[in-house]
Amino acid sequence: MNTQEEVLYLDPLELSGPEQMAIDLFLLEKSFTDKDFFMAIRFYTWDGNWLSIGKHQKELPRKWLKLLKTEQLKIVRRPSGGNAVLHSGGLTYALIWKDPPRKKKESYLKTTQWLKNGIKKAGVDLFFGNQSVNISTSNCFSNSTLADLVDENKNKYIGSAQYWKKGHLLQHGEILMEPSKQLWKKVFNIGPPSIKNEIKEKDKIIKFLKESLIKTWPNLKFSNYKLDKKDKEMINRLAIDNFEKIHQF
Repeated sequence: MNTQEEVLYLDPLELSGPEQMAIDLFLLEKSFTDKDFFMAIRFYTWDGNWLSIGKHQKELPRKWLKLLKTEQLKIVRRPSGGNAVLHSGGLTYALIWKDPPRKKKESYLKTTQWLKNGIKKAGVDLFFGNQSVNISTSNCFSNSTLADLVDENKNKYIGSAQYWKKGHLLQHGEILMEPSKQLWKKVFNIGPPSIKNEIKEKDKIIKFLKESLIKTWPNLKFSNYKLDKKDKEMINRLAIDNFEKIHQF
């Protein structure tokens, strides 16, 4: 008889960049200390327009800093790699997995398949990207690797990035829905990918993705997790210590 593992599920929250990154990191830390932890999943939105940059993006374009200074944009550095992602009118997901496949390609295929299946249920077929990593571009959505999902016209719908620690995996990514064309052009000098209307309802997409997750891992069952006072204090410390210093760049 197969025993079911719990996947911790946090209700969607709309918070600042540092707070959201800190919650993702908090859940990864929890996977180290909680012996019963198997997986956690959350979906969230951002309070305002945020640009998240990869941990290796050191030199930020002057125009980004100008947008930051004029308060048209806020910037946070992710714990994960990859290029910059504009969070404006989309939905972000985070998946924390205690015992993922150790090979990066295999882990991306497994951790992205449920997204592909969930979006298909909404009526849009997506495919794995097949480009190599392009370190010369600052825009995550300007090319598509195995970590990403694109439509038949190569429009990129979902871009994902990973952070590994002690063999445990934090993978998070952006699901484009209604990106701001004006702000996108200000940040990246091009317009956003063209996104079909079928995936622009957040609640519906979350429902489909949750159903898809359980189909991908049939031994899982959802367990709603509420952040308590102690959790929130730890998240606040993580936010201050790790994610609130971008203004120095």
